[in-house]
Amino acid sequence: MTRKPKPKVRFSRPARPPAEVPPQAEAGSYFDVRPAALPPRLEGLRALTKPGVRGFPGVDDAQSLLAQTMRRDRVRGDVLDLAAGGGLLGSLPGVTLRAVEGSAPALAALREAGLDAHPAAPGDDLRERWPERPRTVALVLAGDRGNAYALAQVAWAHACTPPGGTLYLAGDRDKGYDRYVRAAGNAFGTGETIARDGGMRVARMVRRPGPTPAFPDPEGYELEGLRVVGLPGVFSAAKPDRATALLLGALEEVDFTGQRVLDLGCGTGLIGAWAARRGAEVTLVDGDLQSVRSAQATLAANGLPGEVLHSDVDAGLGERTFGAVLTNPPFHVGRGVVLDVAREFIAAAGRRLTPGGTLYLVANEPLPYEAALGTLGPVRELRREGGFKVLAVTRAG
Repeated sequence: MTRKPKPKVRFSRPARPPAEVPPQAEAGSYFDVRPAALPPRLEGLRALTKPGVRGFPGVDDAQSLLAQTMRRDRVRGDVLDLAAGGGLLGSLPGVTLRAVEGSAPALAALREAGLDAHPAAPGDDLRERWPERPRTVALVLAGDRGNAYALAQVAWAHACTPPGGTLYLAGDRDKGYDRYVRAAGNAFGTGETIARDGGMRVARMVRRPGPTPAFPDPEGYELEGLRVVGLPGVFSAAKPDRATALLLGALEEVDFTGQRVLDLGCGTGLIGAWAARRGAEVTLVDGDLQSVRSAQATLAANGLPGEVLHSDVDAGLGERTFGAVLTNPPFHVGRGVVLDVAREFIAAAGRRLTPGGTLYLVANEPLPYEAALGTLGPVRELRREGGFKVLAVTRAG
């Protein structure tokens, strides 16, 4: 990567006053879209958010620095944001945002904001949606989703940036930013890091003509005769998750034949595929588009029937109800431990279970789900092992 002397922007974290959290961010239901709490340095900008969106009740720190840097650079015109979150870049003066997201919660916020939002995942060809590529592309790296996913993001950004176009690439130094910027630099040919704030970084790159880097191959494994297809960035893509394996072991004696079963937060689709192979009529949902595609591939690889939906918890399920809900709920959104989504999983089970239906849930031992589960009925502990617990609750008839 060739480097040219350029003025660098450095923001000082200690001088940053705390963000003021608006009342809407502190109250309301899981599905309520509300204004994001922004720090004073983002004065004049705006974004919407909700539980399940990275950075809630504010915005992701890397996205915040990205917006500051692009405002300082006086970026104008069409901007393609490949990880748009709640649409912060759409409030930059003179910017027309093409918002891309794989997160169903973020897509709900973007649509509420009236932005031109498009569901997509790394590798998708966006020319069908927008035939002419914009000259400016923005991307927040999700280094917390693993090396393969971040490299897929870099390749995607390269494919979406026309020769001579500019990429603004933001990320976290502690989540592999330097490694991914080097990979991007090898492909783009020119650029450098121009802004720093604590551990956050932003690079600006101009694309030279040349081939797009190869996208990482899917990973996968076999468990109990099932072939699991793990796309980059999907939870437990390369090996079985211990908690999920514990859940399946605890349910060996349960007869799911003919039951309508919901795999809530399906990830690679292992739980849903396991239930389908045992005779269940399965529906799998996930708020992450990459996970939805991974689950579809897992069902197809095993020749199993099933419906897979991209849904913010149960928002996309219509009137469907189930005799059993199986879940290993997420408790991370981006870098933080957030239990809002998992608690909504439990509430969704209450809405979706038929009378006499059972929710089976596995979780880390310290996570306090018992109180929420208790609102559905008496909680039973089926197994406790290796730092995990399998809990069950049956909805009253």
